[in-house]
Amino acid sequence: MQINLTGHHVDITEPLRAYVDSKLERIVRHYDQLVSVHVILSVEKLRHTAEARLHVAGNDLYADATAEDMYAAIDILADKLDRQITKHKEKSTDHHRSDKARSFP
Repeated sequence: MQINLTGHHVDITEPLRAYVDSKLERIVRHYDQLVSVHVILSVEKLRHTAEARLHVAGNDLYADATAEDMYAAIDILADKLDRQITKHKEKSTDHHRSDKARSFP
């Protein structure tokens, strides 16, 4: 998985990059077919915004979060992405029984 991290009016420090990587690691644990992730961190006055676009097999997922602290915005973003990826995974799995389960001995 490729992670692209961009900052608008904010410097991307190594602890901030490590924090984003650790939060995205949880999403990879739930769904391992992620192709790439583009995360944009921006600051406007007292509003810290984190937005992300995930490219998964067959779909693109987008989420954004705003808070007064960048780490809080990243936490909210990770929670939103986690809900979206579990919903996408649930839709993509086949819930029907296989033919072997239906046949009687």
